Amino acid sequence: MTTSRPSPTGNTSKNTIAMRPFERSLPMALLRARETAMAKFRPLLSQHDLTEQQWRVLRALASTDNAVTVGQLVDATTLLAPSLTRILVKLESRGLINRSVARDDQRRSHLVLSAKGKSLVQRVAPQSEAAYNAIEAQFGEDRLANLLGELQAFTELAEDGAQPGSPSNGALGETA
Repeated sequence: MTTSRPSPTGNTSKNTIAMRPFERSLPMALLRARETAMAKFRPLLSQHDLTEQQWRVLRALASTDNAVTVGQLVDATTLLAPSLTRILVKLESRGLINRSVARDDQRRSHLVLSAKGKSLVQRVAPQSEAAYNAIEAQFGEDRLANLLGELQAFTELAEDGAQPGSPSNGALGETA
């Protein structure tokens, strides 16, 4: 089948590959939406010398009173283990997290926010909430709630058919 479709640059070309238009690609739409959302958060993270991924880890640790394992953080943050390991080294060197060895398994670490990490999260949180409020004001509170609900439902589809060892629902404190 030959179809004429606009290319990502807006040009029309003969495409002999039968697949949906690039602009209608779900992964690309999700990436564009992520970039739109993160544009609201990057400046405030930069003010605190944090990367998006570092903030994701700090925010996940701040969401629980319990120590968590690296595996639980991988699931909660959707970061790959090697990337998370580098991030944890950086956060630990800045004194933002505390790591202890698990008593029952010397290969496992338990992670918590340090007092300095909690203080940083407390300073960033109001600015983060202001960014969320700006998104809600621009997009609409109901629309955002619906979008988040739909994304959660979509994520649960993948989890229902997840392979053993794949990330669970991302909640800390639960074991997969």
